[in-house]
Amino acid sequence: MWVERAPDHRVWVGGPVPPGAAAWTLGSLVIVRRRAAHRPLLLAHEAEHVRQWRERGRLGFLVWYLAGYSWARLRGYGHNAAYRRIPAEIEADWRSRRALGIGCDPPPT
Repeated sequence: MWVERAPDHRVWVGGPVPPGAAAWTLGSLVIVRRRAAHRPLLLAHEAEHVRQWRERGRLGFLVWYLAGYSWARLRGYGHNAAYRRIPAEIEADWRSRRALGIGCDPPPT
């Protein structure tokens, strides 16, 4: 277990992560499994959650996140499908891929 510092957050490698997840974010702390700590896309995705927490505040982020999940579950989606429909996850996925240049055109020169 160790903690790494990023410019605006900390990454706790080897900390407690829920079953089925590679990482999760709590405020400005990203907790990641050791075997996933080398994955740039995962770390960029979690850094986006840090940004979301900062912009929305603790309560605002939690309400936004849980409302998105609940909305999908109430419409009959299973856990995995509901998770993929959470606006916070969609945004973090899109912005992290864009930041790493995955699946997007390079900037004009």
